[in-house]
Amino acid sequence: MNLDHPLQAADTDTSLDEANDIDDKRPRVEAVERSLALLQCFRLPGEALSLAVLAQRSGFYKSTILRLCASLVHMRFLDRDASGHFTLGPELRRLGALSQADVSLEDLVRPALQKLSTFTRETASFYVRDGDERICLYRVNSPRSARHHLDEGSRHPLKGGAAGRVLWAFDPQSRGEEASMPVRSRGWVVSKGDRDPDLAAVAVPLLNERGELLGALTVSGLLTRFTTDQVKVFRKMLLDTAVALKPRLPMKSVLTSAAHQIRHD
Repeated sequence: MNLDHPLQAADTDTSLDEANDIDDKRPRVEAVERSLALLQCFRLPGEALSLAVLAQRSGFYKSTILRLCASLVHMRFLDRDASGHFTLGPELRRLGALSQADVSLEDLVRPALQKLSTFTRETASFYVRDGDERICLYRVNSPRSARHHLDEGSRHPLKGGAAGRVLWAFDPQSRGEEASMPVRSRGWVVSKGDRDPDLAAVAVPLLNERGELLGALTVSGLLTRFTTDQVKVFRKMLLDTAVALKPRLPMKSVLTSAAHQIRHD
């Protein structure tokens, strides 16, 4: 058992005041934090965890887990079957559905594109697939006078450019194709002169917590500015942005409706 676990203090004689002093006097309710930590032990859909596994993943004593789980079962955040295994309960599904209802993909992606464009000084865009084409759903153009200018709603071939290759490789229909496997393995694509000899781009997939592909995040600009070092910087920023957005992203159905609206405007 890891005695350095940040929430382990509840299983010792350390008082709440002492724990707060250790944690920079952050306001906290340890029982709530420990309960939420138990819920975070579940990692796969439909997973059923034994008491031993919960203890291993959380670092808590089994007696503490049983007390917390009793409350979580009572409030329907957890279920417990006849064999004693715990599963996520119906209250989490109800709350999850409520949280998705007000999520706007545009409200999440646009600020991210603005940050990407500000820091890279290049054009940042978000593409979605529409059949054999890709649509520029959102974009923030570079502040430079010499730049790659994009219009929202513009269409491009699916298999051309970094964004198109990402959308193709991460689409469920092409997962088994040998050509898409290297892209899926590394998680990014760099294109130089694919669609225009003067342009380059770096793209990464935007996946939600379910692993659903929502689109491709891209930074694009003049080929001469996409040096090896700059590509590494752009790639890291895109990957970090995708990771930061992932927990907040909606289900794919929300994206589908947005793409549908662009299609028929």
